[in-house]
Amino acid sequence: MRPLQPAGLHVGGSPKTRAKALYSRGNIMAEGASKGQDFEKAAAESPSAVAEFEDHNTGLIGRVQHTLHVTPSLVPLIVLILSVLIFGILLGSKFFSPFALTLILQQVQIVGIVAAAQSLVILTAGIDLSVGAIMVLSSVVMGQFTFRYGLPVGMSVACGLACGAICGYINGFLVARVKLPPFIVTLGMWQIILATNFLYSANETIRSQEIEANAPFLQFFGNKVNIGGAVFTNGVIFMVVLVLVLAYALRHTAWGRHVYAVGDDPEAAELSGVNVKGVLISVYVLSGIICAFAGWALIGRIGSVSPTSGQLANIESITAVVIGGISLFGGRGSILGTLFGALIVGVFTLGLRLLGADAQWTYLLIGLLIIAAVAVDQWIRKVSA
Repeated sequence: MRPLQPAGLHVGGSPKTRAKALYSRGNIMAEGASKGQDFEKAAAESPSAVAEFEDHNTGLIGRVQHTLHVTPSLVPLIVLILSVLIFGILLGSKFFSPFALTLILQQVQIVGIVAAAQSLVILTAGIDLSVGAIMVLSSVVMGQFTFRYGLPVGMSVACGLACGAICGYINGFLVARVKLPPFIVTLGMWQIILATNFLYSANETIRSQEIEANAPFLQFFGNKVNIGGAVFTNGVIFMVVLVLVLAYALRHTAWGRHVYAVGDDPEAAELSGVNVKGVLISVYVLSGIICAFAGWALIGRIGSVSPTSGQLANIESITAVVIGGISLFGGRGSILGTLFGALIVGVFTLGLRLLGADAQWTYLLIGLLIIAAVAVDQWIRKVSA
């Protein structure tokens, strides 16, 4: 009976042949053990630190750049504070009076509301050139439905808000579903809505006296509240509340995070399960409704319903958004910055007017601010590159 051998060590042949085979196998095992020891030695001597990436934010400039990237509304806030201080030093109590400071808020309330609507669209990497036209058409619908058709003023206001929502939905549908560029879509809608506005209203203005006598609710946003010598209108209060609500929604709700995601990278957002088309349509519809509220506030601001008012609201809203630090490339920015941007324009306008400067200086300085804001945005974006 042959003795048992370990598995894998069975060899046949003569005793001499078996001895050679066993010797060869022993050498192989010894070499394997030696290699194993070499590997363990190399592993023990290798560095234990994990892969590290170069940190570009170690210097002062890098930290500032990172801070501005994380808090995009900080730059317009600093510019706003500096501009208020500079004009306050130059003008003294004439500028720092409660009346003057609240007058700035009253002057920017319409631009601030429209800019809030514009901010939502730009955050999705789009642009809406029709916001001013939607605002005016909505105000015309409110006035005409009240005085031409005799509808209750509350119902007329609701129809005006619905008009803004419909215009916004058309924009959103063409951008999200038909895949047309936002610039082209809203440029065309701007012309269409303006033409509709003039054709429907027959270029007729409803005077403030008629509105005050028969439908004072249309002037609701123009009603004033006096607090310690400071005069606030309902339109100013609505603008501030609107910005705060939108800021909360964009930061603390799933919808708000989806808006930023779509603006940053729509393809990646869609792969992550975001309904990109639905988000885009909702943004344009909400923008249209906000513009309709701006049209209602416009009636309160000027007292009348005029189809020729607010012609520059689209450009002014984009100005406030850009100065406010929202990136035109989408996905970055704060709507609080938009409010600061609108206030910066208001401070420059009133301050230069009180100084007796030519109005063209206002446009010159605002133009410089726009270019500087875009340059700063490009510099800040290098953090995420």
